[in-house]
Amino acid sequence: MGQRTVLICGAGIAGPTLAYWLARHGFQPTVVERAQGLRSSGSPVDVHGGATEVARRMGILPRLRDAATQAPGLTFVTPSGRRVGPLRLGRPRGDDLEVPRADLAAILCEAVGDDAEFLFGDSVTALDADDGGVDVTFERAAPRRFDLVVGADGLHSTVRALVFGPETVFVRHLGLYVATLSLGRPAADPGTVVMYNQPGRSLTIHPVRGTAGAGFIFRGPPGLDYREIQAQQRIVLETYTAHDWPVPELPDLWEQVSAAEDLYFDAVSQVRLPGWSRGRVTLLGDAASCVALFGDGSSLAMTGATTLAGALAGTPGDPTTALRGYESRHRKLANSGQRGHVLAAALLVPATRTGLTARNLTAHLLPQ
Repeated sequence: MGQRTVLICGAGIAGPTLAYWLARHGFQPTVVERAQGLRSSGSPVDVHGGATEVARRMGILPRLRDAATQAPGLTFVTPSGRRVGPLRLGRPRGDDLEVPRADLAAILCEAVGDDAEFLFGDSVTALDADDGGVDVTFERAAPRRFDLVVGADGLHSTVRALVFGPETVFVRHLGLYVATLSLGRPAADPGTVVMYNQPGRSLTIHPVRGTAGAGFIFRGPPGLDYREIQAQQRIVLETYTAHDWPVPELPDLWEQVSAAEDLYFDAVSQVRLPGWSRGRVTLLGDAASCVALFGDGSSLAMTGATTLAGALAGTPGDPTTALRGYESRHRKLANSGQRGHVLAAALLVPATRTGLTARNLTAHLLPQ
């Protein structure tokens, strides 16, 4: 692969993990990120299973422990304000952790350090691949040629659109939307994740690490125009202020949504592609196989990035074989992670009052 230069599009979870391992295998990674810097928003995500081992090998487990959330219980609150729980979320197995997504991304980028080139505030606009490499046109930087391009740029992947086709072909809306923001102050209940429900809507207050976060998950039709933050704010406010919520944080919550500069908002969707690679362009993380609702996507992104780096290092002169091996090994994990979204939606966002009642009655039977 010549100089073994790799362009990684996306500085979320998968991108920095891949850059870290590629650098240690002798590659020269460049990471391009559309945003001007790392995001400060995003809900807590899991680092578990194979991702825990990846974190240990990277030497970042102590940092992740320091950043981990501390919320052992989950309480459901009915529309009338009655509490169900707290339910025990259980002790993590081994070194498994829950970490705010922004903290995980920052720790991964810090682990990469100067071993990769980072281009923030830029994006690819064209990719022209041949048997020897990929000519890349950027929005701002001068055109360059790379031996390989990896799209780790999330659900709405630019790389996937440029090389594989439009988003509508591969992305299926699952009938839910999610928004999150930091409240910038402690939660009223510092030891419990509290979920409030109305039919088709949930509002969660997560204590995180003393600075609470609010999460909104609600049912809605596909096609909502939410690309601009003003539209995101309007959708959340119109969806939630039509109901009364027995939430202690409520007096300031709507003002914070209206003033938020970094509100995370997206459709809960599933990505399905028949293949993750075309020539010297491949996809990683949510760009290849989005996982919804339970925070598993970050763990899969870390394990997938490590698998991809190892495959490329194993056959450095044959990227086709390497990419085929990466997909063969990682697709099994990714496919298993995509199951269960219907059950998850029924648990987190029951569509009707009858569904809410059934969920709460079932919750009464769980360990408390």
